[in-house]
Amino acid sequence: MITDIYAQLRRDEGVQHDVYMDTEGFLTLGVGHRLRARPLSDAAVDQILRDDVAGITEELVGVHPWVARLSPARQGAFVNLAFNLGVNGLGTFKKLLSAAQREDWSTAGKELLDSKYARQVGDRAKRLARQLEMDAWQ
Repeated sequence: MITDIYAQLRRDEGVQHDVYMDTEGFLTLGVGHRLRARPLSDAAVDQILRDDVAGITEELVGVHPWVARLSPARQGAFVNLAFNLGVNGLGTFKKLLSAAQREDWSTAGKELLDSKYARQVGDRAKRLARQLEMDAWQ
């Protein structure tokens, strides 16, 4: 039963959780939301970010269960890295991950800074290394 505009549009437009090409050739997602036709609201951006962080955190902890036991700041550093690199990309940082599992935070920070990634992202890597070492949000 249709009781409001939202239910009506969900029925008439359909609900797509992935990006698709509509009949006019526009990239679309959700309930007929054409990408680039209307900017996202701050609330929508925040919701997408929350969903993305939840998803990457779940994936990260699935591959590296010990991350779940870290303090919020250190866990956040690993979520940030996985968000940027992907969980598989983060997995290539063997020395960093090994140091973190040993709780050798000084070495973990140094390993992060001694990487091509750190040279590419600059200040972001410096902040994340400090966050790992100091156990405080940067």
